[in-house]
Amino acid sequence: MLCGEFTEEYVIFVYQQAMEAVGHTVHVVCPDKNAGDVIATSLHDFEGHQTYTEKPGHNALINKTFSEVRLEEYHAAYAADGRGPEYIRTDKRVQAMVRYFHETKKPIFTICYGAQMVIAVDGVVSGKKVAALAACEPEVTLAGGTYIDLSPTDADVDDTMVSAKGWTALAAFIRECLMVLGTEIRHSDDVIEKAA
Repeated sequence: MLCGEFTEEYVIFVYQQAMEAVGHTVHVVCPDKNAGDVIATSLHDFEGHQTYTEKPGHNALINKTFSEVRLEEYHAAYAADGRGPEYIRTDKRVQAMVRYFHETKKPIFTICYGAQMVIAVDGVVSGKKVAALAACEPEVTLAGGTYIDLSPTDADVDDTMVSAKGWTALAAFIRECLMVLGTEIRHSDDVIEKAA
């Protein structure tokens, strides 16, 4: 999980906990941060203004030292959103990570402003459908992608790229990420009937 300071809190915690609940390991990394460091997060919400509001979130724990990441050990990359992407997308090391997953055809997951990290690497979104917050539409288009304006609770899959508009789509986004990873969750008929 590629993060920066003031990444959206929900897209870190909800994604990480959901993935770990089904047995995946998620390494939360940030340029120049070490395992045990924390980053500040933010909470974005739409409260009737022309754009979202931003409030302080909980600190998030970095659980893997950025300089120790070995890309060949990972099955997918996740570009988390918030304000973090606007500055870490210019980091050549982050760009190299995104490029690696693109060139090796490993899954790339991006939500909301996380698309900025993917767009920053030439060719990654070219010819692909990409969902993100509407403010990213010009960037997606200029990078050769097709911006799709999904509902706030939907996610899209284009080959091995999963994208969504924002944190309100986390349930659909995580479900699609799990499917791309080949993770199967089985329910017995008895459990489904009792849950309803």
